Amino acid sequence: MVANSSDVSLSRIAMFIDRPLLNDPRKRKTNSSLVLVFIFFCTLTFSQEKVTLSGYISDFENDESLIGVSVIIPKLKIGTITNEYGFFSLTLPRGNYTFQISYLGFETLVREMTLNKDVTENFTLNPQIEQLEEVIVEENIELLNVSNPQMSVNTLSISTIKKIPAVLGEVDVIKSITLLPGVTTAGEGASGFNVRGGAADQNLILLDEAIIFNSSHLFGFFSVFNPDAIKDIRLYKGGIPASYGGRASSVLNIYQKEGNRKKFESQGGIGLISSRLLVEGPLKKEKSAFLIGGRSSYAHLFLPLIESVDNNKAYFYDLNTKLSYTLNKRNTIYLSGYFGRDVFDIDNLFDLAYGNSVANFRWNHLFSNKLFSNLSLIYSDYDYTLDFGLAEFDWNLGITNFNFKYDFKHYLNNKVKLEYGLNGIYYKFDPGFIQPTATSSSIQSRKLEDKFAFENAIYGGLSFQLSSKVNLQAGIRLSSFLRLGQKLNTYSDNNPITYIESSQIYEEALPIGSIDYSRGEIIKAFTYPEPRFSMSYQLNSDQSVKLSYNRMAQYLHLISNTNSPTPIDVWTPSGKFIDPQLLDQIAVGYFKILEDNRYNLEIEAFYKTIQNRLDYIDGAELIANDAIEQILLKGHARAGGMEVLFRKNEGKLTGWIAYTLSRSEQQTPGRTSSEVGINNGNWYFTPYDKTHDLSITTNYGLNKRWDLSANFIYQTGQPITYPNAQYQFSGFSIPNFEARNSSRLPSYHRLDISAEYTPKERSGRWIFGIYNLYNRKNAASIRFQENLKTGENEALRLTIFGIIPSVTYNFKF
Repeated sequence: MVANSSDVSLSRIAMFIDRPLLNDPRKRKTNSSLVLVFIFFCTLTFSQEKVTLSGYISDFENDESLIGVSVIIPKLKIGTITNEYGFFSLTLPRGNYTFQISYLGFETLVREMTLNKDVTENFTLNPQIEQLEEVIVEENIELLNVSNPQMSVNTLSISTIKKIPAVLGEVDVIKSITLLPGVTTAGEGASGFNVRGGAADQNLILLDEAIIFNSSHLFGFFSVFNPDAIKDIRLYKGGIPASYGGRASSVLNIYQKEGNRKKFESQGGIGLISSRLLVEGPLKKEKSAFLIGGRSSYAHLFLPLIESVDNNKAYFYDLNTKLSYTLNKRNTIYLSGYFGRDVFDIDNLFDLAYGNSVANFRWNHLFSNKLFSNLSLIYSDYDYTLDFGLAEFDWNLGITNFNFKYDFKHYLNNKVKLEYGLNGIYYKFDPGFIQPTATSSSIQSRKLEDKFAFENAIYGGLSFQLSSKVNLQAGIRLSSFLRLGQKLNTYSDNNPITYIESSQIYEEALPIGSIDYSRGEIIKAFTYPEPRFSMSYQLNSDQSVKLSYNRMAQYLHLISNTNSPTPIDVWTPSGKFIDPQLLDQIAVGYFKILEDNRYNLEIEAFYKTIQNRLDYIDGAELIANDAIEQILLKGHARAGGMEVLFRKNEGKLTGWIAYTLSRSEQQTPGRTSSEVGINNGNWYFTPYDKTHDLSITTNYGLNKRWDLSANFIYQTGQPITYPNAQYQFSGFSIPNFEARNSSRLPSYHRLDISAEYTPKERSGRWIFGIYNLYNRKNAASIRFQENLKTGENEALRLTIFGIIPSVTYNFKF
């Protein structure tokens, strides 16, 4: 009754209150006045009764959900954005409203609606057909961007990534994010990436929420992500939400497309070294869809034509799949998968195969128009096989994990939003099986000890509008890590490394015994609270300052003796002898929108410290090491710097300039006062420290047929350790090295250009590119050797890429 007629209900309330007093003439007048006041406030309350508008926003052409769409109500100067599944929720007083729904690359939708009850309605946006010289941005559209307390986040659309010039014409997701401030690589052709002076293993890489342990094909020349299958890419460098954890530096979140629910469609490309094909379409129109895409290189097919390398092989392939099905208005399920493989064979002396396998089931459920949930069940596997022909043995190893995650997003009202959930990951680390490949081999077959662990967390986050100028985000993640049963060595004084004071070197300690823990027994348990906080203060409608802090705990470690990850590096869990890495980071920033969103300026400064950062002792052997704790020392790291990002968003010429000034250092002191530690206990540059990092990325729409793109990169050379003297011993020249990482390679710079041509029929596009236009001989490494003719030492520079032209044909039908 109350919901249907407020007038009738109010009259009944008035009669109920006044009835006991009707027989008292002295109080009748006073009580009647009180009733009128009560009715006034009740009427005001009812008139302000809130209703909720919720729904999904998708692409009109293919019904693909859109992430991060702005839904704005200029009249109230409030708004929201869609989540990673395209869902939004707004709670408003009853009334008539004009909504503006906008998204980069799509036409802005303006809709007038009367809201007198809760409404669920889905919206579609039309892609912009042509790039205009000037786009008029409606007032207040940008309000949400500068007021949002989230900072240190970069998003790139897949259309932007595809326009960036790339080596051999292969569009690369990982290489594209290195053009953003605060993101670098250890060098040309290096795998992985480094964020704000952090190591490559400190980045959590997620594909449809599944963990990817190796993001590179061909040792880092290309990434494992097929650009045709990718929908959204988001990199968190700081202020990381509480729903993410397990790595210390960053989160790279990549979502695959869901498949076209309206029509069958295919696209692909033919390049110099690889080709790709993706097919998608509806299983049941506007209700379910599929996507399947494959990519493979074929340069190895031509190697037999070259006599000097006819016994070599190097190729990769990968497969992306996805099914989506909407059961009803409240339930949608997704099933996605990825499989990738790399194969190398170097003259039958060195064989290597490695790859990722992923399967993921997700269930979106709406409990109400204010409560959204996602349940994920994920399987992920990373394995590699190494065959040393000269050493006459095979090594097979890998990592398997089973991941359960349940997320909730609770839109209480327009000022308060809650995010909470739980996560559990079970790991199995297979350090490998060693098997001799020749009867004459001295190596015996042996199985290295499997390792098991369980990582889990509960988390919650709050987004709150404190005032018209101040917005807050606060969260807490309580994570724990259980190292589970295996056979474990014991050492004297519980110390797996021995220090020889006379020669000031570290050696592996000999085990004095072992303990055989049962499979489910807990060897070591860690628990850490991980607070997160960010705040924005809006100076006016187009500028704000922001502040963030986050703590992250990392329980897995990549043990490597190279500057960038390789497939044969070793992942190991925290445990009895290895403590988790703990990061604390603070950042402050200034954000400015210029000329009605034509330009954006972002300036951030950051500082972070990391406890328990591992380094290896001199002479460490990683391959087939069943006691990895015998070669590791823990220290700490620190990094700080300033990032500047200036974007031009509109017009024929678009792009950005990114500059980073930073410093990244590590210290590994001795465990006692008598030990000197690594580098005599002094601070030293990390291998991925880059003092200056400048990227300029541009795109120019010449006309309807031609698009021109270019990017220029300049970086300080990476740290390196050179020999500074040598001495003779028993007829051998023994080098003496300077302090660790105290020298640098020459500065790195290059210019890449590309031109995209679209024929009249628009069925395909030709992309012509030149990588390293002026043929800069950038040094990947420098080594020294004796010149046999002169007897003098000389430096030899290794250069990976010179000038590389490319041509690619992309098609879509």
